[in-house]
Amino acid sequence: MGSRPSGSFIRVTPSAAHTDVSATEVDARRSASLDPVSRDYQRPASPSASPATSPSASPTPNRPPGPVAGLSQTQTTNGWTVVDVARKRNLPRQAAIVAIATALQESNLQNLASSAVPASLKLPHEGESVNYDSVGLFQQRPSQGWGTVAQLMDPRTATGLFYDRLVKVSGWPNLGVADAAQSVQRSAYPGAYQKREDTARRVIAALWP
Repeated sequence: MGSRPSGSFIRVTPSAAHTDVSATEVDARRSASLDPVSRDYQRPASPSASPATSPSASPTPNRPPGPVAGLSQTQTTNGWTVVDVARKRNLPRQAAIVAIATALQESNLQNLASSAVPASLKLPHEGESVNYDSVGLFQQRPSQGWGTVAQLMDPRTATGLFYDRLVKVSGWPNLGVADAAQSVQRSAYPGAYQKREDTARRVIAALWP
């Protein structure tokens, strides 16, 4: 979350297939300071990861569908996880739209490890980034109280942690997508989420008809 410092870089590398890892969700404290770790990440997703196969309650399908137009199967699988978590928590579609827009901006809907966090490289991931200690779909930072590296590298748990903070934002359903995302992420570039809204709505329309 926030701006990438000068000299930092992102590279996508082939990696192990994504598998869901159960972990206890934590209710992390919001950082009092601005978290400067958002990026405009637009590189293509790695084609090497396989879809997750988490069980889900009807009417959500038991496994991710084929790729949504404009996304890889890896991105679609991660998007489906974001939707599935929202539905199981009985959250409205708007929550999933905010989460998808955020993940598109932060990681291009990929579960990224960080070379600055060696432990993350040992867990299933779909590419690498270098941006402080940011990891996972939402580029959440262990040092900012988001959770453990293992929790943040599990897309399902990371999504739950995102929703935990979103629902604590007063009046969040009435906020614009970018404002709701910024209320959670505290990015140095809050306007960056706005340009992801149309894609996020298209993804939700395909995955949550």
